Amino acid sequence: MTVEPVLLIESSNGVRIVTINRPEKRNALNAEVRERLAAAVDDAVADPDTRVLVVTGAGEKAFVAGADVGEFAGRSPLEQRRAMESPTVFDKIWNAPLPTIAMINGWCLGGGCELALACDIRIGADTAIMGQPEVRLGIIPGGGATQRLPRLVGYGKALQLILSGETLDGVAAYEFGLLDEVVPAGELRERTLEIARTMADKSQVTLAIAKRAVRAALEMPLSAGLQHERDLFALAFSTEDKAEGVAAFLEKRTPEWRGR
Repeated sequence: MTVEPVLLIESSNGVRIVTINRPEKRNALNAEVRERLAAAVDDAVADPDTRVLVVTGAGEKAFVAGADVGEFAGRSPLEQRRAMESPTVFDKIWNAPLPTIAMINGWCLGGGCELALACDIRIGADTAIMGQPEVRLGIIPGGGATQRLPRLVGYGKALQLILSGETLDGVAAYEFGLLDEVVPAGELRERTLEIARTMADKSQVTLAIAKRAVRAALEMPLSAGLQHERDLFALAFSTEDKAEGVAAFLEKRTPEWRGR
């Protein structure tokens, strides 16, 4: 019997798409998926030809429907805490220097929603279903939702979603602030890759510096963030790609990025 890999990976024009491939389990996150996905993020970061990472789920029904409950049901508190030692797969995605996009094609719950929250941008189908329903199991989110969700949608909305365990369809998730864009399901891949390619044709080093600057807004007071931005602007100004970009603009040609 042929065993399908739990991850499918494809690359084109600077965009790497990683697909979680457990459609029979609604792409639930088990230990193998988390381990292989973390390694896939490391590989994408290390690849000089990869400028943007897209994460999605196989099939039309689920992005990631959550953690594999059967896997952790019998764990002791200590065993579960050890299983969550940093860096988790959520940390890997959050800390990746390249832009990351969640392409959300269906159920996106619990750990799946936290995976999406760890990405920089979330594009969802109108058929997506999103939420943090952990309270229904007598637990709380443990993959970052209690910290990243308030930063994304605000304190009250985050508590509303986490304490109720309710779910939102794609349109409602967009209105809630959980999705950055919602599109008809049949247009999801095309639109997501369109967004990814507009980033992938830019300098890899510039993308990384810009992401660092924007991320600082989540973690620093305004005055410190503005100073950090100035420092990073000077860093970008010192790169070979800055010289190439300016020269290409003045010479009215397409720049040839070197990633340095």
